[in-house]
Amino acid sequence: MTPREQARYWEHPGLPGVDLLRARYVRHTFPRHAHDTYVIAAVTGGVEGIGLPGGPERAGAGGVVLINPETPHSAYAGVEDGWSYRVLYPSPAVVAAVAAEIRALRGTPSFTASVLDDPATARMIADVHRAAEQDNALAADTLLRLVVARLLARHGAPAAAGPAPAGGAAVAARARDLLTTRLVDPPSLEELAREIGTGSFALLRAFKAAYGLPPHAWLTGERVRAAKRLLDAGVTPADTAAAVGFTDQPHLNRHFTRIVGVPPGAYRRERKNVQDPPPTGP
Repeated sequence: MTPREQARYWEHPGLPGVDLLRARYVRHTFPRHAHDTYVIAAVTGGVEGIGLPGGPERAGAGGVVLINPETPHSAYAGVEDGWSYRVLYPSPAVVAAVAAEIRALRGTPSFTASVLDDPATARMIADVHRAAEQDNALAADTLLRLVVARLLARHGAPAAAGPAPAGGAAVAARARDLLTTRLVDPPSLEELAREIGTGSFALLRAFKAAYGLPPHAWLTGERVRAAKRLLDAGVTPADTAAAVGFTDQPHLNRHFTRIVGVPPGAYRRERKNVQDPPPTGP
């Protein structure tokens, strides 16, 4: 990060199933990746550019960005001076629980909008952060549920009950499962295709159609997810790098920082110390 950039990625014990990111980025860019959580972000300054499956979007101050789980996207500065934002990463279980209470929906809902010009909701998102930073768990949890309920009521849709994967989707799912079990020693594309019983280009097309990323990029993201789980458990970054298949700690640092927004060491420190004094900044 440059001296003008700052970021804190953390959790509060009063908000189980929710991660928080407060950051200002100028030169940092997030490569195309996906989360296993929702992304609910309030832009507090500057302009964020977001690369989405439907095309690029921009969100300025007072804007809200909504991204559903497993949706490939990128993020970058939309203006020379970058952007500041506060992000909530609630798990699907957290959002589904709110949806079930307010709309009697079963399953995991999805957001139908990606970028909103909604300063009032953006302030609510920032208020969740501020309450957590002040160690007010009751307020933080209350505000979180209110903002999720507000967004679901205005921009939520029930989960679609689709048929079982067939054809290319089934091929992609088999490849994904195999890669998940072989994070440390993944096969080549040709080996992966041969093991599944298809051609290399057919597998590549099916995988990108199903997950929005080629297998090697998806694998990097999955390694970072696995690294987060190990760091949550207190494993050192060096041991984590070896355990999830990165060449060494600098290799982990580079990819982890690009996707998560903070280095693995800073991430691990926050998981062990979630009640620091309230930070200053955006």
